[in-house]
Amino acid sequence: MAAKAKTQNPVIETIKTVVYALLIAGVFRTLFFQPFWIPSGSMKQTLLIGDFLFVNKMAYGYSYASCPSIRLARFGVNIDAKGICGFIDGDNTRIMGGEPQRGDVVVFRHPVHGADFIKRLVGLPGDTIQVKDGVLFINGSAVKLEDDGLFSETYEAQGPQGSAPRCENAPVGRGGTCTKSRQLETFPGGTPHAILNIGNQPMDHTGVYQVPEGHFFFMGDNRDNSTDSRLPQSAGGAGFVPLENLIGRADRIMFSSAGRSMLFFWTWRGDRFFKAIE
Repeated sequence: MAAKAKTQNPVIETIKTVVYALLIAGVFRTLFFQPFWIPSGSMKQTLLIGDFLFVNKMAYGYSYASCPSIRLARFGVNIDAKGICGFIDGDNTRIMGGEPQRGDVVVFRHPVHGADFIKRLVGLPGDTIQVKDGVLFINGSAVKLEDDGLFSETYEAQGPQGSAPRCENAPVGRGGTCTKSRQLETFPGGTPHAILNIGNQPMDHTGVYQVPEGHFFFMGDNRDNSTDSRLPQSAGGAGFVPLENLIGRADRIMFSSAGRSMLFFWTWRGDRFFKAIE
């Protein structure tokens, strides 16, 4: 008579399944793709508040920043990526690294407080960058600009943070149409991407930035509503971002919700599903 197979405790089996699933998800998130939810309007119109995308971590190789930070404020959990992969921090290099290209939309860790930022890569190591009268100059030459009408949106609370957009035609009442001037900007050897402006602002006039070796310069496409490399880190900006702080390249929007939650299906933006990021 055959012996009966030993029956496993269902609770233990469930715990093992959950642990295995978390390990697989952690490896996948660390090595291949990281989910990212757009919380602010600094990259409009390229990225809207509520866009959900996966960041390609294979594009630039791996550093300590490739490891995820685990922050669960409700449970008092705050484990930074440096606490997990800090043993490979400090030399500003990457493993299996690919070269970032000017014009890439990149997620990176802020060099000071470690928060994830997403901006467009404008300046490469050794470049000079300046903004004069709202026009971007790279290595002393103005980038190509073409007027492209207006970007319009409803003036209302947007996303989980409930932030309202800034408007060139301000003041605008709630529910009114908020507009910004739109231009197509083309980097040398690159393809056009849209940028937005709301008029003459302090950051439309900067000094000359010299990008150090091993560092990069980033700007948001919503030029007058972006905290980026134009501001030094001491003033809350991103400043020059080290190579090792790059997390990955944003290639495609997977899903988008205009509401306060992705569960509000009536706010889903059907025209942004699987939309390529340019």
